Amino acid sequence: MDEQQRQDRMSGAAAGAPARSLVPEGGVGHPDQHRDPVAGTARAPEGRPRPEPGPIAVLPRPTALFVDAAAAGGAEITELDARTRGLIWLSEQRAEELGEILEQYPGIGWVQLPWAGVDGFASVLPRYADGGGPVFTSAKGAYSEPVAEHALALLHAVMRELGPKARAARWAPVRTGLSLYGAHVVIVGAGGIAAELLRLLAPWRVRVTVVRRTAEPMPGADRTVSAAELHAVLPDADALVLAAASTTASRHLIGAPELALLPARAAIVNIARGALIDTDALTAALREKRILGAGLDVTDPEPLPDEHPLWREPRCIITSHSADTPEMTAPLLARRITENVRGFLGDGRFVGLVDPAAGY
Repeated sequence: MDEQQRQDRMSGAAAGAPARSLVPEGGVGHPDQHRDPVAGTARAPEGRPRPEPGPIAVLPRPTALFVDAAAAGGAEITELDARTRGLIWLSEQRAEELGEILEQYPGIGWVQLPWAGVDGFASVLPRYADGGGPVFTSAKGAYSEPVAEHALALLHAVMRELGPKARAARWAPVRTGLSLYGAHVVIVGAGGIAAELLRLLAPWRVRVTVVRRTAEPMPGADRTVSAAELHAVLPDADALVLAAASTTASRHLIGAPELALLPARAAIVNIARGALIDTDALTAALREKRILGAGLDVTDPEPLPDEHPLWREPRCIITSHSADTPEMTAPLLARRITENVRGFLGDGRFVGLVDPAAGY
């Protein structure tokens, strides 16, 4: 890498803007609006020595909010060099560049990633699946409140058929829509978003089945089953909410066979990653009216092309990956950075540890 590339890296001039901005254009309006439900649950990485404390670089765009957050944790913030021991990475589009940095600077022992999902770094994380290299942390759990809130909004919108009603150009001849009260909601995933959604759903007296990797009980759920039992719970679902990590194993978790098992009254909500659903299969199910509707904050591909038939499907609501906005996430990420910097420099315990082998 030449000197100009290094200068670009420090200024953020290379490779363009990230897909989702981390910094709100108008500033942070309500910095204490949301809480991070997993704050204070730091733990040490298992089976490996703690990272060596030292100077921290903030890349590729060292914006003031996150630099200040690192400083609040006690960081010595420096430009990237041989002394660097920690790295706060603020882009999801520049994974290959991150990989190059880690190869060039093997002294880096801790990397903070910006989003809860780390599928954008699928080309980098497997290199460290054996437990070598740096400790990776993400924002997992930090954005649970705004995303779960959005999931609930989409769930109501689909069940009450707000999509077709809002698109209609005349008064409907009949009244339609389903109530959430007493419904059977199947949630795929057992992370922070699922936990917060369980809390939000409580007033509607719903019956909730959580589907996760193992059948270990999920607090607040009426029933918890393993992923192997997904097909068994779908025929009785009034709503299916996807809140799982995107990995190779979870790609197209919901495809034509799973959609065929859902009853015609079922609503689907995806606030996780678009790849969890086979888009072609979902498009066909909606077109053929085999399910009630879908609320999608994420799609595959993303962004969804302008000519895609889902845009014209009246019973599909698409919200363009806005379940968490920069105004919501920036303060939460800043607090996560501060907490993890303290752990990096202190007792070697972190929040949001990433398993490079599992991919989340």
